[in-house]
Amino acid sequence: MKTSLLLICLTLLSISVIAQEKSFDPELAAQLKADDYGMKKFVIAFLYRGSKVDDYSPEERTEYQKGHMENISRLAEMGKLILAGPFFGNEDLRGLFFFDVESIEEAESLTETDPSIQAGILRMELKEWYGSAALMMIPEVHPKIQKKAF
Repeated sequence: MKTSLLLICLTLLSISVIAQEKSFDPELAAQLKADDYGMKKFVIAFLYRGSKVDDYSPEERTEYQKGHMENISRLAEMGKLILAGPFFGNEDLRGLFFFDVESIEEAESLTETDPSIQAGILRMELKEWYGSAALMMIPEVHPKIQKKAF
């Protein structure tokens, strides 16, 4: 239910971004790999609390979290990870990755490089998603508004 609600909200957000666009920019559309609707396919990784999280001490989990963040940075530098972030609270659904990849299998191979997933601290579920190609601009825009690094 939460996953469905999240996907509906993200789709509505994508549609509102498209509706606000006043003039078509064919060069930007090509750069972002947008289709005629300004949309493209992404793969979303839903990150959940893993079954082995309690097998590790708080100190060990802190080290895995450091590796998790380093892996996120590496995937972003590769241009494969467009957006990532945690959820608030302490529920089993921990965060999201948005990948710019051609297939679920490619996203799976990238996500499996995460030390927290390898250790069973996190687990993932992958879904293809059709959303605004403008999402591709986040890696360019975010550094312009970020004061501090993680």
